[in-house]
Amino acid sequence: MDTHIGSLDGPALAAANVTVGCPASAPGCPMASTPAQPAAALTAGEASLGRHLARRLVQVGVGDVFAVPGDFNLTLLDHLIAEPGLRLVGCCNELNAGYAADGYARARGVGACAVTFTVGGLSVLNAIAGAYSENLPVICIAGGPNSNDYGTNRILHHTIGLPDFSQELRCFQTVTCHQAVVTNLDDAHEQIDTAIATALRESKPVYLSISCNLPGLPHPTFSRDPVPFFLPPRMSNKMGLEAAIEATVEFLNKAVKPVLVGGPKLRVAKAGKAFVDLVDASGYAYAVMPSAKGLVPETHPHFIGTYWGAVSTAFCAEIVESADAYLFAGPIFNDYSSVGYSFLLKKDKAIIIQPERVIVGNGPAFGYVMMKDFLSELAKRVKKNTTAYENYKRIFVPEGQPLESEPNEPLRVNVLFKHIQKMITGDSAVIAETGDSWFNCQKLKLPEGCGYEFQMQYGSIGWSVGALLGYAQGANTKRVIACIGDGSFQVTAQDVSTMLRCQQNSIIFLINNGGYTIEVEIHDGPYNVIKNWNYTGLVDAIHNGEGKCWTSKVKCEEELTAAIETALGEKKDCLCFIEVIAHKDDTSKELLEWGSRGLCCQLPSTESSVEQSCKLQASKTR
Repeated sequence: MDTHIGSLDGPALAAANVTVGCPASAPGCPMASTPAQPAAALTAGEASLGRHLARRLVQVGVGDVFAVPGDFNLTLLDHLIAEPGLRLVGCCNELNAGYAADGYARARGVGACAVTFTVGGLSVLNAIAGAYSENLPVICIAGGPNSNDYGTNRILHHTIGLPDFSQELRCFQTVTCHQAVVTNLDDAHEQIDTAIATALRESKPVYLSISCNLPGLPHPTFSRDPVPFFLPPRMSNKMGLEAAIEATVEFLNKAVKPVLVGGPKLRVAKAGKAFVDLVDASGYAYAVMPSAKGLVPETHPHFIGTYWGAVSTAFCAEIVESADAYLFAGPIFNDYSSVGYSFLLKKDKAIIIQPERVIVGNGPAFGYVMMKDFLSELAKRVKKNTTAYENYKRIFVPEGQPLESEPNEPLRVNVLFKHIQKMITGDSAVIAETGDSWFNCQKLKLPEGCGYEFQMQYGSIGWSVGALLGYAQGANTKRVIACIGDGSFQVTAQDVSTMLRCQQNSIIFLINNGGYTIEVEIHDGPYNVIKNWNYTGLVDAIHNGEGKCWTSKVKCEEELTAAIETALGEKKDCLCFIEVIAHKDDTSKELLEWGSRGLCCQLPSTESSVEQSCKLQASKTR
């Protein structure tokens, strides 16, 4: 990747900029520092707001902006297109543009989308809320009303018919960490820079509205190329860090069989490597929470699987819950991640490390302690203890294989994932849609370097189509494999079109089982049955002879293996769409367990002591 955040001279600045916006374990992070260059003077025509915004996006690592044109953002889009380092990716709708920016941020550390006023802004809102829940820096740019219309009491189109232009802004206030409405050029430079810097610093989405008449106007503040950002790193309170380390070392060194568990906030804390260094130094067995899959390697010998309450990897929950000390790095404890609060954990045995806070047992707690600093320092001080890992090896029994299929037997989902497991390499990435793919993909063993993404906290069905578009655009050296249910695909299918326009070669497994299977297992009803589509026919129609696309419909293992062989061989440069016909009741055992707990359908009851003990620490929103 060849876009960088620049830095001013000095090792401290370079060190700071290396970390801005990067995924926790991303190799070849795009945010590496580059030597400072003098800012070039621009001609009056070049010194515009639109050019400044475009240059800033390129500087922070955005190479693609996912957009839907509308009359309030057309002039701005002209300036984004004119920027040599920026590509405008036109999407079929704003929701998918937002999902694509989410996926791109997962691959590159920061993403951006551009929409029009209100009708575009409110359409993209759901995707931005998802990015907020997943701690992803997404810059949402909306074309706004002409600056001359503010304060005139005029009623504009694309509004709800009131002379109040703030509806869109008010909707974004709860799902972004910063909002800026640019209506004049005097402070536009500052507002744009503050918004972008805040997204990177907080690892959350921001909302940036720009009046439609301003992008092409020159202003003296834009007379030179923007000086690259310097975003100072968050520093730990040294006394707090030392006190937290002392308390934690004392706690862990007294334990007989301590374990480590990685959580999803390893990404926002950029602490994936520090976590692995602690594993190496301590010798502890380690697991990941489901939403942290892909953030740390699964090839390490001390990796014991996914800790997910009642649906954990075999033998993983037994080791974690029988430990006398467990260190959770960056956890989010919610009803999904705990399978209806089925954790059997005790707060007095837990150390909870959030991006800027450490809590040891029932106390003490330490603030302004950065997770990355804490894990790195702890690795130098903790005693090696391999007891939990040795216990795991004693009880571990390798997983069995699915039953062999009879000739032309209807394809089973576990057979499908047996073959997907064989497909993935370090040059692959996996996108798992909300639904049974959560559970089946969670069981995949990821090779070193293989990416993995899913949206667990927000769980918006249809997310994966747009996210696949954005992730594949950002991680263009990987071949992305997406597992999508038929119900989810029907929500956002249109942007397969955009994948073809971008010449992507992803492989989509469309699992056609006739409805919303995950909801069937939670609470069944006629609303969970959907109209069956000719999915391969639909994608062929979208293809329409333009671009490289190949489709196949498979009903048995023989057809599946032939399709995979074609997708990996003859059609390796094509977008490959494989529709898998599955029985409506063919689900993973984990979904059956998860659904039987009726997470959203439980009758009101007094919280049990088990539920209380598993709520170790409420997830703090940064």
